[in-house]
Amino acid sequence: METLEKTTIGEYVAKDFRTAAIFSKYGIDFCCKGNRTIEEACDKKGHDSETILNEINAVLNTKNDNNIDFQSWPLDLLADYIEKTHHRYVEEKTQILLPFLDKLCRVHGTSHPELFAINELFIGCAGELAQHMKKEELILFPFIKKMVKATLQDELVEQPHFGTVENPIAMMMHEHDAEGERFRKIAGLTNDYNPPADACNTYKVTFAMLQEFEQDLHKHIHLENNILFPKAVELEKKFSAK
Repeated sequence: METLEKTTIGEYVAKDFRTAAIFSKYGIDFCCKGNRTIEEACDKKGHDSETILNEINAVLNTKNDNNIDFQSWPLDLLADYIEKTHHRYVEEKTQILLPFLDKLCRVHGTSHPELFAINELFIGCAGELAQHMKKEELILFPFIKKMVKATLQDELVEQPHFGTVENPIAMMMHEHDAEGERFRKIAGLTNDYNPPADACNTYKVTFAMLQEFEQDLHKHIHLENNILFPKAVELEKKFSAK
């Protein structure tokens, strides 16, 4: 019970990403709201916390050779992984999804007006994420890598123009919250990505791609909110203590 009370959802997912599937099953946000305990999330959702904890323990006690231990990765490697895996995914998929959604609006918008709202939300998401990722790639990630290099070479790090790494991290996390909320709206408008009975193949593919996009975004935000960002804050504190 002590573990249940103190361990946050984000910490469970950071320890073993397979637990994310359990939280998703119960509609519990493990990325943007990963700082809550299971008990707190269950109180809000009306779920039985013991049931969820038992399922999590079953996953944690099952060996998974394919599970990547991101917790053990150096921060510069993790930042590179996020950029080359998740940032590139967003860049590539938005270029495919935008014309698909535009086509759905033109062909099916009359009978399914919710498509216009979905399209508007995703256009906003694509634009905001593009700016968000550039800020990470040009400002935050380079400073994290600079701290890692200075640690290896036992050097000091000059104070950045943004003061402390917690400042850009706070901004990135706020933007993560905004995109998480945007995709919750998209999920609602798409009936959890279930296309209507009269959906054509493009309709079905677009909804499947939107669902995959959201799943990748959850992993992306999780790696930053629950692993990269907290460790970057801790690393910076070591320099200030010298």
